[in-house]
Amino acid sequence: MNKKPVKPLEKFFTEAPRWHEKIGAIHALMERVKISEEQSGDVLHLRRLNRILSVHASTAIEGNQLTLGQVTDVINGKPVWGPPKDIKEVQNAWHAYNEMPGYAPWSVDDLLRAHANLTDTLIGESGQFRTGGVAVVGSDGTLLHRGALSSQVPNLVDQLLQWGQTSEAHPLITSSAVHYRLEYIHPFRDGNGRIGRLWQTLILAQWNPLFAWMPMETLVHHNQMLYYKALQDSHATAVVDCRPFIDFMLDAIANSLYKYIDVAARTVVDVGVNVGARVGVNVGVTAQILALLTKQPQLSAREIASLLNKTTRTIERHLKALREQGQILRVGSDKVGHWQIIERAA
Repeated sequence: MNKKPVKPLEKFFTEAPRWHEKIGAIHALMERVKISEEQSGDVLHLRRLNRILSVHASTAIEGNQLTLGQVTDVINGKPVWGPPKDIKEVQNAWHAYNEMPGYAPWSVDDLLRAHANLTDTLIGESGQFRTGGVAVVGSDGTLLHRGALSSQVPNLVDQLLQWGQTSEAHPLITSSAVHYRLEYIHPFRDGNGRIGRLWQTLILAQWNPLFAWMPMETLVHHNQMLYYKALQDSHATAVVDCRPFIDFMLDAIANSLYKYIDVAARTVVDVGVNVGARVGVNVGVTAQILALLTKQPQLSAREIASLLNKTTRTIERHLKALREQGQILRVGSDKVGHWQIIERAA
């Protein structure tokens, strides 16, 4: 059977003048990340922490109730008291992200395989395009978007991936457009948001392996309302144009690079500090704690301990020392407050 022709580029989006500036800034940030990684002494561990944060964020966006500490315990194979469905979602997501090097971003079969990994035992059509209609509704029951007819889904996805493979747009633009179009087509019964975010990460990682470890999902999670607004704004008119979504994702990608640079730079600073001045504090753990609190300031000592495979008492000792050194400040109560990083003077 002959495939329908690939839709032209202009059908997906209209270009914004500022995109060139944003892309240039991202390229500059990538060079800074490379330098930071060369200077950092614990890149592999920081990358693993970033992946855990990504898995937690991507599942939390879809309503998963597990805390970051519980997600970390699930990934580390520890017993967790929580909804079995949520635990399975985390296990599936961790597996799917770790399988990224084996996926080809323009393969329909690999897209289906990744979806199967994400939704294994959770839905009836895992790893298959949906056979029925689907709609996205708001919390008040308002219809926000209706997915493509199920009979059209296979061809629409195939066309989309053909377009992505042949697109002459910058990979930052192409990946964002593919992410959006997957959400627009809504090819699966469930898991569309998770597969869309995973697939954009995959496309970017194929362009530059650095992006396999960028915490984009975390930034999306922290700006979840803006993420959904960008999706809505992109198909709010008669002619679908994902320009608002691409704008949002370019900013999210830049912010994820800034976060990574901050973490790496903080590690370098801590390694260079006189260890004797930090009585009872291990420099490596200190850097890891600050890296975590930079991304997740609401973390408790117990959750940090779980992430770093340390005892809660050990983490509490580190936190106390960091407070005494003026590097962190507790805002609010121990139960509902958060940590604030005190920026060092230049």
